[in-house]
Amino acid sequence: MELATLLTDKNVVIFFLLFARMGGLMAFFPFFSHMAIPVSVKTALSLYLTFLFFPMVTSLDIEFNSASMMMMVVSEFALGFIASLALNLVFAALGLAGMQVSMVMGFSMATIMDPTTQTNSPIISQIFTLMAVLTLLVFDGHHLILLFLSETIQHIELGTFYPQHFMWTYLSHGFTHMFVMGFIIAFPIIAISLLSDVIFGMLMKTMPQFNLLVVGFPIKIFLSVMVLMVILGSMMEIFKKEFIHVFVFLKSFLS
Repeated sequence: MELATLLTDKNVVIFFLLFARMGGLMAFFPFFSHMAIPVSVKTALSLYLTFLFFPMVTSLDIEFNSASMMMMVVSEFALGFIASLALNLVFAALGLAGMQVSMVMGFSMATIMDPTTQTNSPIISQIFTLMAVLTLLVFDGHHLILLFLSETIQHIELGTFYPQHFMWTYLSHGFTHMFVMGFIIAFPIIAISLLSDVIFGMLMKTMPQFNLLVVGFPIKIFLSVMVLMVILGSMMEIFKKEFIHVFVFLKSFLS
């Protein structure tokens, strides 16, 4: 009887909208949207989170019809898309840094399939992305995402989210910052590559018999790998700092 009393028209609509918000989590947010996770698992987890957060939802005082329902579902997916876009910019900066590092190391042709974007990307970018996902799990970034969603349920009524001007302004600046951050992360390896090129150029002037292809490139790759091993922890620290900084922006959604 208690279950039957919950199956009202309004509760069904609330459950459907909450499921759409959880679906936006699985469709767009980092880690949860990874292509390696089967769709059936994502759907089951969305359904579980919907049941988990359903008691937190307050009743909706709006008139339900097909047009309003469509707009409310779009609003829920817009919330997930905009919030996840800000977080994915941090991962994109790492991918950009990996492309720059691959170029200077001579690995630009060594590409593999990226399971996230379904496109070929340099192997160094893949390493950076996998390390970023591990770092995300280490400092409980996936829990921060779930906490953010729980807070949106308390502060943003279902189906009422609307993208505001400051959100687009932040994202536009975020795209610019993505390139700057990517260059900052890759700069130590770019610098050691430029330094080695200068040294190799001086050696070829003093010793014309010096074979750059046979000796120079292996040395250049060795130096780059050594520098990468030293600064990889600092790279992930920058990633963590930027990721948490984005959550400060996401908190503005709740005001």
